[in-house]
Amino acid sequence: MSHLSFTPSELSPQKRHSFLLGGISPRPIAFASTIDLEGKVNLAPFSYFNVFSANPPILIFSPARRGRDNTTKHTLDNVLSVPEVVVNLVDFNLVHACSLASTDYAAGVNEFEKAGLTEIPSDTITPPRVMESPVSFECKVLRVDSFGDNPGAGNLVVCEINRMHFREDVLDSNGLPDAQLLDLVGRCGGSHYVRASGDALFEIPKPVSNLGIGVDNIPQDIRHSRFLTGRHLAMLGNIESLPDETDVNDYKLMELSSIFMDYCDDGEQLEKELHLHSVRLLDSGNVNEAWKTLLSFNLG
Repeated sequence: MSHLSFTPSELSPQKRHSFLLGGISPRPIAFASTIDLEGKVNLAPFSYFNVFSANPPILIFSPARRGRDNTTKHTLDNVLSVPEVVVNLVDFNLVHACSLASTDYAAGVNEFEKAGLTEIPSDTITPPRVMESPVSFECKVLRVDSFGDNPGAGNLVVCEINRMHFREDVLDSNGLPDAQLLDLVGRCGGSHYVRASGDALFEIPKPVSNLGIGVDNIPQDIRHSRFLTGRHLAMLGNIESLPDETDVNDYKLMELSSIFMDYCDDGEQLEKELHLHSVRLLDSGNVNEAWKTLLSFNLG
């Protein structure tokens, strides 16, 4: 496969911006509420945002300088004056209000009112929370690191979380955030967003307690299959140990007998059909069954 390569300094600021935001996506959205020295509230979304530490609990977001006139955003001005911020997460129901709040209103205009959102007092800091948000973090600003005074230059706002708020309807039976219930959105390039719910969500077992055998230990005839992709091989490599011969033989007799009967006189076609069957199993998340299918070809 081929790639197009670029040196950032050789791109125009507009193209560089488009490649970065289009290529690094989706990005979670920090709906940041701040206040100025007069107590006027500001609310603005930022997709240069994420969590970077759990102990201490640290969030970082970046209000970049405006590309068109190189001015700073009201959020940055506010946190430099009053070092407090509430980071509110954006779910699907809030995404249009989030877009509306990104409008470049004049200083002192309350985007809560413009976007039709509800202010709710915070417990530990002065800026209000967004009542409609499924998750809100009250934060003290530890420092702000500037990356320059050019148009588009970022300003890292490093925040420590004082208090966390989760709407009860987004918690599972164990009291933890549930991805399906959260229904969060992420920012992509241009005017595109992504919704993290439904079929867009999938699970992959984390190799925390087990030690996967790795792709390098997959038998060569399987590893170089014309039908298994790199994703399939990584799934196969995440298993801790291979099924034993007895399990493979039992699976062959119970589940694969029709394939072996249909192609008993054509070894090449038999191997192809078994590999295609394993692909279907892997795409359904049945890794152990896929391994038994693949290993069955070499059974005596």
